[in-house]
Amino acid sequence: QVQLVESGGGLVQPGGSLRLSCAASGFALDGYSIGWFRQAPGKEREGVTCINTRTGTRRFTDSVMGRFTGSRDNAKNTVELQMSRLQPEDTAIYYCAAIKYAEFGCPLVANEYDYWGQGTQVTVSS
Repeated sequence: QVQLVESGGGLVQPGGSLRLSCAASGFALDGYSIGWFRQAPGKEREGVTCINTRTGTRRFTDSVMGRFTGSRDNAKNTVELQMSRLQPEDTAIYYCAAIKYAEFGCPLVANEYDYWGQGTQVTVSS
């Protein structure tokens, strides 16, 4: 059974940092693209970053470029999202998603993904 579980969300002050983790079970990450998405109240789900685990290709949406980085822990079968210089507009529920992906890059469009975690809340507020 494919399962994705996010963790690491919480409340942080503007300018602070958080590290999110997406733990995959029921499948190995190799050959999958893993995406991080976020959804703020009243807004559509937005692609934040993705990684193609086969090619190593990464993409970031413009608003997080230079502030967010991604990593992967093969031993734990997890994908991490390190977020720094957080701003109130980063407040959202953050989701990780997975799709078996044969192409070179990775999609940042939510409806491309087959498997989703339950999400973790990130709140940036003073």
